[in-house]
Amino acid sequence: VQLQASGGGLVQAGDSLRLSCEASGRTFRSYTMGWFRQAPGKEREFVAAITWSAGSSYFTDSVKGRLTISRDNAKNTVYLQMNSLKPEDTAVYYCAAGYYSGSSWRGTSFWGQGTQVTVSS
Repeated sequence: VQLQASGGGLVQAGDSLRLSCEASGRTFRSYTMGWFRQAPGKEREFVAAITWSAGSSYFTDSVKGRLTISRDNAKNTVYLQMNSLKPEDTAVYYCAAGYYSGSSWRGTSFWGQGTQVTVSS
């Protein structure tokens, strides 16, 4: 599976962005898809995930209520809709294909290349 993330950009606080991650490969539907982010000088952190059936989604506490995740298996694409963006959301966002269980992301099989999101105050 190869992952191509897009949709990042420079926005102002309070604005919205939608990130997309297009996957190639027939096994896309086998994976839980996730989004991670890495701010300068910080470790990469989990942001959100969605199961292959889109029946369940998970979010880190700092984004709950502002971000939503969805997927279109027919298009092999997962989306991260980001609303009410804050300067602390500034980071490189990565999509990932992997596994989620027990309220935690358990492992990543594939990473996308990252897309920069910058939120100005």
